[in-house]
Amino acid sequence: MTTRHEAQQTTNHDKIRKWAEARGGRPASVRGTEEGKEEAGVLRIAFTDDEDLETIEWDEFFDKFEEEHLAFLYQDKTADGGESRFFKLVERGEPKHGRGHGGEHGSHSRTRH
Repeated sequence: MTTRHEAQQTTNHDKIRKWAEARGGRPASVRGTEEGKEEAGVLRIAFTDDEDLETIEWDEFFDKFEEEHLAFLYQDKTADGGESRFFKLVERGEPKHGRGHGGEHGSHSRTRH
């Protein structure tokens, strides 16, 4: 049985959006990481204003999410019961302790060429 402070993984768009919005997060892309005519580059969820991030629409976020075959690894609560913002964007099929990049505010820093 998974406790709420253990990482969970999903590809469900509604669940990802609700998790992010409940914590004040919004979809974003790292400025300058788009390739060609892409609208979104490296994906993030922004919890604060950051000049390196450009807010994008959820549709753009999920288009890129699917294109890159990503999964959302996240935590609902911290071990002490507080609300967690921990997430990682990982390749689908990776184990829960996978190679995705992230941290307290999460990230996804790989790009495909």
